[in-house]
Amino acid sequence: MKRLLIVLACLALSLPLFAQNADAPASKEDVERYLQAIHSHEMMKQMIVAMSKPMHQMVHDQYMKDKDKLPPDFEAQMNKFMDNTMNEMPFDEMIDAMVPAYQKHFTKGDMDALTAFYSTPTGQKIMHEMPAITAEAMETMMPIMRKSMDRMTARLQEQVAQMTKQSTKENSPSPPSVKN
Repeated sequence: MKRLLIVLACLALSLPLFAQNADAPASKEDVERYLQAIHSHEMMKQMIVAMSKPMHQMVHDQYMKDKDKLPPDFEAQMNKFMDNTMNEMPFDEMIDAMVPAYQKHFTKGDMDALTAFYSTPTGQKIMHEMPAITAEAMETMMPIMRKSMDRMTARLQEQVAQMTKQSTKENSPSPPSVKN
């Protein structure tokens, strides 16, 4: 009985140590485990592939808009340039650069819970479907974003024109006053 009380007392005293461990800042290894669980490197590559379709569409739209001013191979050259640029992205460096941000915002317990979730079938499904969801979302958002950007550009040009007009009025010499 005495031994049981000693064991229970030791366990009770050690519980705060386990809790502190979960509340401790996430280590680099905790974050790396999480990033491996979410297949971050593969996910980044899939996102690039998913983003290429709307990017190619933007290039096509630009070509169609300015066709008479652009060379005939503009679209092919621009698509090749964008694809090459995206494929040259330093994914490993980018992932390494993200680690401190995760460490700043998540505890060891958070990272363990996230890693556990993304190791489940549902977590893996989210990771598998995310590139397609992002591509579809971008495709549907692009016309809205273009409209908004066009409106903003028009308003900005109006504002600049008004400011220029106002500045010209203020800086133009006043006609001489007539004295009687």
